[in-house]
Amino acid sequence: MKHFKNLSDLHKARGWPISENPLLSLMTCVNTCPASCGTASNEYTTVFYIIAFKKVLSGGLYYGRTKYDHNQGSMIYIKPGQVVELKNIQLEGSGFTIMFHPDFLNGESLHQTIKKYSFFDYETNEALHISPREEEIMWELFRKIETEYNNNQDEYTKEIILGHIEAILKYSQRFYKRQFLNRAELTGKVISKFNKAIRQYFENGELQTNGLPTVTAIAAQLKMSPHYLSDLLRQETGRSAIDHIHSYLTTEAKNLLIGADLTVAQIAYQLGFENPPYFSRLFRKETGISPVAYRKQH
Repeated sequence: MKHFKNLSDLHKARGWPISENPLLSLMTCVNTCPASCGTASNEYTTVFYIIAFKKVLSGGLYYGRTKYDHNQGSMIYIKPGQVVELKNIQLEGSGFTIMFHPDFLNGESLHQTIKKYSFFDYETNEALHISPREEEIMWELFRKIETEYNNNQDEYTKEIILGHIEAILKYSQRFYKRQFLNRAELTGKVISKFNKAIRQYFENGELQTNGLPTVTAIAAQLKMSPHYLSDLLRQETGRSAIDHIHSYLTTEAKNLLIGADLTVAQIAYQLGFENPPYFSRLFRKETGISPVAYRKQH
């Protein structure tokens, strides 16, 4: 697998013109994606961020662990170190790609705020599918970046470009919320499926073999990435996936504290906690009182 440490090496490998800025690259493509050809291996990793808009008609596009299989316009977000694989990509119409090295963000607020955009950790099949109007907005922002990129650069250029990139990310967050709502209407409440998955985790004996349920384990059961699941739940309920796991464990603990003749430590071990003091801290955080105090009250 090829690893690209800088944009210049990627451009040379793909046969693209050398980028004007060593930390920022803009590409447009029509019908054929140039990123899917030009090297013996089309599987690679990079050290930079990639934001792209594509309408894939055929071919294989992978990042994360799954294949992109949607033929409407979609936004794609790839973080440094993520494996990307492209095979004979055929597009409908035009697409664009923005690539930037993390060093391009040094000294700027986006260096920190980009970490809050959890869709960089989503899987391919969780890409953002945008409407024609949303597509217009994304193209408009890309064109503004392109204009700044191709003009004579001055002390304002970088700030303006980063402002437009962050606008793309903010719009993406807004559009994802719309997608979450639409998904909930089509597939039912995620929280119901999440609670069922946790129940099955307990009933199937996974607590004894694998320990405490994790967001990763429950997400895998629901065939989602952990970040996507957590964002769906936060949109639907206002609480993250780990919050719901803690709530479920606390409910189970309350039942055992009242109905079982076990010590607090034994209950902690039975629920999968290796460290009873950690169990007590979590219980206090969820309920406001210690397990011993809860037992005495009831």
